[in-house]
Amino acid sequence: MNSIERREYIVKLLLESEEPLKGSFIAKKYCVTRQVIVKDIAILRAKGNNIIATPDGYIINANQNKVKAIIAVMHSEEDMFNELSIVIKYGGMIEDVIVEHPLYGEIKGMLMIKNYNDLNKFIERYKAQEAKLLSALTNGVHIHTIAAENQEDINLIISELKLNKFIVSDLED
Repeated sequence: MNSIERREYIVKLLLESEEPLKGSFIAKKYCVTRQVIVKDIAILRAKGNNIIATPDGYIINANQNKVKAIIAVMHSEEDMFNELSIVIKYGGMIEDVIVEHPLYGEIKGMLMIKNYNDLNKFIERYKAQEAKLLSALTNGVHIHTIAAENQEDINLIISELKLNKFIVSDLED
């Protein structure tokens, strides 16, 4: 199999998968190194494929038909679970977390948290790795892109986030 065929198969594999696929899994499947897959993914992205690298592996973003909102929020580390729970409670997905760094500009991490199982796995990784949140760089202020089936769900998410004083604009009033 040549590299062009392999890339076509990678796209098909990602489209058919219901969960993220690790680069090492894809590499093993096509008898190449993980670094070859990283290069393939970069080439596929450059050709317009909406492939996202998440902590759980690669996915093709299938949320293009969903309603999206970009929200600016602020909270402590202890409130992270509550904030993210509100989004998924109404059927939303937290696609990413973004912070504005004074030196590097925008720093973005892909989350793709769509249910409580994803959220619990994220929290477990966070605790196990003793990692710092990106929002630690900005005193808790960060941005999320959220996606939902319809505008009503987005409105419910935003309303409850406001009620819990997570939305940044409400903190300034």
